[in-house]
Parts: sequence; C-alpha cells; structure tokens
Amino acid sequence: QVQLVESGGGLVQAGGSLRLSCAASGRTFRNAAMGWFRQVPEKEREFVAAITWNSGVTYTADPVKGRFTISRDNAKNTVYLQMNSLKPEDTAVYYCAAAPSSYYYSDPRKYDYWGQGTQVTVSS
Repeated sequence: QVQLVESGGGLVQAGGSLRLSCAASGRTFRNAAMGWFRQVPEKEREFVAAITWNSGVTYTADPVKGRFTISRDNAKNTVYLQMNSLKPEDTAVYYCAAAPSSYYYSDPRKYDYWGQGTQVTVSS
C-alpha cells in the first residue's frame, strides 16, 4: 500500500504562485512514477505533470508547460508541483498519484494510488 497526502492548495490571484506537495509513505519503491492531475466538476481528470522516481524524467501537459514545474525529493519521498503565472482556468482540485510504470504517464487509469486532493482557486 502507498499513502499519498497533498498539501499547499489555496486561493491566489491570477498571476500568482503556489507550490503543492505530495508526501508518499508505504511501499513507495514499487511506484516508478508520480503524477499530478486536476479535475473540475463534470469534467474528466486531466493530466498536469509527472516525474519518475529514479531518473527524475519529467513530463508536462501543454496547457501548463512553461508555468508549472514538477520535482521530487527522494530522501523525503515527496513530490512538488510549483505553479507560477496562475490563471483562473487553473482552478481545480489537484490530485497526486502513484503509478508502477511511467509508460502511460498521462493516463489516470494507470495510476494505482491517489491522494485526497487539494483545492486550488485562482481569482481573476
């Protein structure tokens, strides 16, 4: 089992920044990749970014490329999502997830474990 706990969400004005954290515990060595997804009501969960635990290879979705950066601290078993130049359309619940493989990094169905989510609200 893997437990994921997100933190760092909140309310910010457009153009501002937030940093999300995802602390992983349990059998984390089984998980090859960590991802961030977001979801708004009545829409499917959307891929934001992913990173591999061992090599630190990153993947970023086009809508956030150049504004969001994913990183990890292996010693702390923590993954971060630095979000800059935030826009109102970034408003969503952000979820951290763990997957056994990074091959399908953007497919939420390939992730086995999920955090509880953290709300990010960007005001205009």
